[in-house]
Amino acid sequence: MSDSEQRSAASGSGPASGSERRPASRSAADAAAPGPGPVLGSGSGSAACFASGSERRFGEHVLVRFDDHVAELVLDRPAAMNAVSTAMARSLAAACAALAADPGVRVTVVTSSHDRAFCVGADLKERNSLTDAELVRQRPTARAAYTGVLELPMPTVAAVHGYALGGGFELALACDLIVADATAVVGLPEVSVGVIPGGGGTQLLPRRVGAARAAELVFTARRVEAAEARELGLVDLLAGDARTEALALAARIAANSPVGLRAAKRALRLGQGLDLRAGLEVEDAAWRSVAFSGDRAEGVAAFNEKRKPRWPGE
Repeated sequence: MSDSEQRSAASGSGPASGSERRPASRSAADAAAPGPGPVLGSGSGSAACFASGSERRFGEHVLVRFDDHVAELVLDRPAAMNAVSTAMARSLAAACAALAADPGVRVTVVTSSHDRAFCVGADLKERNSLTDAELVRQRPTARAAYTGVLELPMPTVAAVHGYALGGGFELALACDLIVADATAVVGLPEVSVGVIPGGGGTQLLPRRVGAARAAELVFTARRVEAAEARELGLVDLLAGDARTEALALAARIAANSPVGLRAAKRALRLGQGLDLRAGLEVEDAAWRSVAFSGDRAEGVAAFNEKRKPRWPGE
């Protein structure tokens, strides 16, 4: 990696050349119940469902592969190390909306087509060309990309190979689990270029590693390599190949009830930060949403008949 590429990656900045790697307030109980839209809800919607074994492209830089209830959301801008431009942000948001609307998607895995980077963050070359007014107008588009990943209603896994810096690490933090390999380098270097993490980093990182550790990482803007990242809890699993392990993990998760998985995610997410009593109310509401479902009936029947369940997904 050249010095210029290292500086670009260290700041979470954009385009550097690279090769392609294919591969209103609500009660706690109300909040845990499925609601309209993609925000940790039931995942129902009018968008066309993904067919098993299919691929669908969203714009030029985002690809979704779908097979056996697992979606692979591929960041596919290898010429820029997956730096997130305005166009790519729109595509990410659109892909996430389609995934959230498909009840057949049980797990989503976020991967990269680049051989040395998961994502190096915002496209700072594009940002440098924007006027202040244009940057203000662009902000909701950028934010929607990160929110789209964060609010996917099914379990999500990030497969981090290479650099995941700035907004790239924020995309990983938006997932429920992060699988990395020995090439991974993560960090939130935004203060080194005069901004702050704006894709959820200041809120998601302390929830993962605690306030003091998050402050140290954000304030120093330092990069963290794979072994230390695992030790600090910045990633959850280290593997020989991040994508292979993440997809295998997703397959194991996808074998379980899709109704149960989404309800469990709601309970885990919405219970964070609540006191124990309120958190237990969130859990109870999520339990009630699945206790009388077709999946519950099938799961109990399959257990008693000593066979694999055939989940109806309702």
